[in-house]
Amino acid sequence: MSLLQINSFAAGQWVAPGAGAREIENAVTGAVMGRAGNDALDVAAMLDYARETGGPALRAMTFHERAKMLKALAQHLGQHKQALYDLSYSTGATAKDHLIDVDGGIGTLFVFASKGRRELPDGHVYLDGEVEHLSRSGQFIGHHICTPLQGVAVHINAFNFPVWGMLEKLAPTLLAGVPAIVKPATATCYVTELAVRLMLDSGILPAGALQLVSGGLGDMLDRLTCQDVVSFTGSADTALKLRSNPHILRNSIRFVAEQDSLNASILGPDATPGTPEFDLFVKEVHREMTAKAGQKCTAIRRILAPDAQVPALIEALSDRLSKTVIGDPRNEATRMGALVSNSQKRDVLAKAALIGAEAERVYGDPDSFDVVGADGDTGAFLPPMLFHCGDPDGAERVHDTEAFGPVSTILGYRDIGHAVQLANRGGGSLVASVITHDPAVAREVALGAGAFHGRIYINDRNSMKESTGHGSPLPHLVHGGPGRAGGGEEMGGVRGVMHYMQRTSVQGSPEMLSAIGGRWIPGAPEIAAHAHPFTRGFDDLEIGETLRAGPRVITLDDIEHFAEFTGDTFYAHMNDEAAARNPFFPGRVAHGYLLLSFAAGLFVEPNEGPVLANTGLDGLRFMKPVVAGDALNVRLTVKQKTRRTDDYGETRWHVTLTNQDGETVAEYDLLTMNAYSA
Repeated sequence: MSLLQINSFAAGQWVAPGAGAREIENAVTGAVMGRAGNDALDVAAMLDYARETGGPALRAMTFHERAKMLKALAQHLGQHKQALYDLSYSTGATAKDHLIDVDGGIGTLFVFASKGRRELPDGHVYLDGEVEHLSRSGQFIGHHICTPLQGVAVHINAFNFPVWGMLEKLAPTLLAGVPAIVKPATATCYVTELAVRLMLDSGILPAGALQLVSGGLGDMLDRLTCQDVVSFTGSADTALKLRSNPHILRNSIRFVAEQDSLNASILGPDATPGTPEFDLFVKEVHREMTAKAGQKCTAIRRILAPDAQVPALIEALSDRLSKTVIGDPRNEATRMGALVSNSQKRDVLAKAALIGAEAERVYGDPDSFDVVGADGDTGAFLPPMLFHCGDPDGAERVHDTEAFGPVSTILGYRDIGHAVQLANRGGGSLVASVITHDPAVAREVALGAGAFHGRIYINDRNSMKESTGHGSPLPHLVHGGPGRAGGGEEMGGVRGVMHYMQRTSVQGSPEMLSAIGGRWIPGAPEIAAHAHPFTRGFDDLEIGETLRAGPRVITLDDIEHFAEFTGDTFYAHMNDEAAARNPFFPGRVAHGYLLLSFAAGLFVEPNEGPVLANTGLDGLRFMKPVVAGDALNVRLTVKQKTRRTDDYGETRWHVTLTNQDGETVAEYDLLTMNAYSA
């Protein structure tokens, strides 16, 4: 069989392996299957191509256009995922492992596409927080905006997830409007290359948005600027070497790291044998030891259990591990495949030996285990190995050595406070979990271990059927951790997008800041509506277009009728003497929701038109009470417009209610769905 020639995609061209190419072995057979790498890659041209071609094209798109692009990429990859599955078997991954890597990556694209449409504006500027008022008159204000970095994101990924590892970084990067250069780990880069080919061949991405380095980066990191980002996943040693690059330090280049992690899982004191939580804990640990052959940055490395439950846990885990079929991942009976390479196998054995100096191996013999459908000597196979450390307080290697494979260690604890101390001995981890049905235990773990972990996963009989698992980072939530885990963050929904944008404070008049942010701010000029805005289609409405209506005098009969009709007979509306004793009211006052109803009556156009529905109110505040005899006036202003579907867009209206003296009595944002203009 001819060797795979794994290419790079540089400056718009596919480049074959050349000088400096490395051989890649099949994890299952140990045979050389391909070559990757080319020392002659023109990295300067790649950076220029990203900055001068890809960046401007992405920044010209709105957040929503980029979100639609991500959705299209996800759909396209979904149509070709069988090809990715077929190739991924050579990495040692099983069919279930493909679901984590391939389907998980595609799902991440879908989530960011959805969040981009729902949580980001249909524009080019993200507004962070609310306006800060810096003057008495309101004509000098401040705001924070986020705009895309005008550089390139260099993604350096690990070998264990050649698809998900790329897409979980790529999704927020492209959504932010920044081009990416992807450098996968060489051992599994052939799967990443196929995924990149599929995306590029789809024609969905603008030119320069995505490039691929199969092999080494050369001197690329020495050519980066303050507008670039390096996002790294891998070992702590490599992360330290890269982030210590003098050029990166000198230019304050953003460096995001996700690295080694001694993740812990805690069996709650209440989770004794026979409880659903005990069985769940055994199932979770088994899954994390065997999925991807333990090659997951979130896998459980330290198993913390009450001292009294350690023997029962060893027995239960050993029994479950004994049923794990190891072998060729293409074999339907196989439940755990091979490690990614024989080099990785040797590294895991070396790390397991260090752990073994402090702990007893209670299950799994690397010198004697069965392999189905493959040669255990030539392939990168290992059995799950379970250790027990009898002195967790005195141990060192158990808390600082990560064997990146199917290796985990049981440690006993005295009480939940002791368990938290042991979990924190990891020096900063991606995730800690606790399996308990006791909320007090969950709270103590979250408060005690939160500062040392990027994620706290809690599971019990109530959530077990729907939970995603200890080892599953979700695109909605932050993935990363402090200290040893790298100190970085990835994903986390819109939070992850912000890593590729610059937050800038802007100061000026409401008119200036409204123009910058694409959102009308009180105090900015108003546009007199030449026709009722509810009669105008989404596309015809202008930001700042305003309708003023009123007055509507509030009477005592109005207040009493509203109280009788709704049943809201709160004393402040019905009892003048009781209301007067309230320091906030001068006497009987109108219901706040009565004011909203009258305001709607003042600004609503009753006839059929482009307004399809009122979908809610945001930021409702009542500033001043209204009493019988006061006159209500309303101002309705187009604040922001967001395209939602092919049929309608969302209009955000700023509504201000004032009394006869011009004093603001209430304020809120009204959301409506408006049909597009014909």
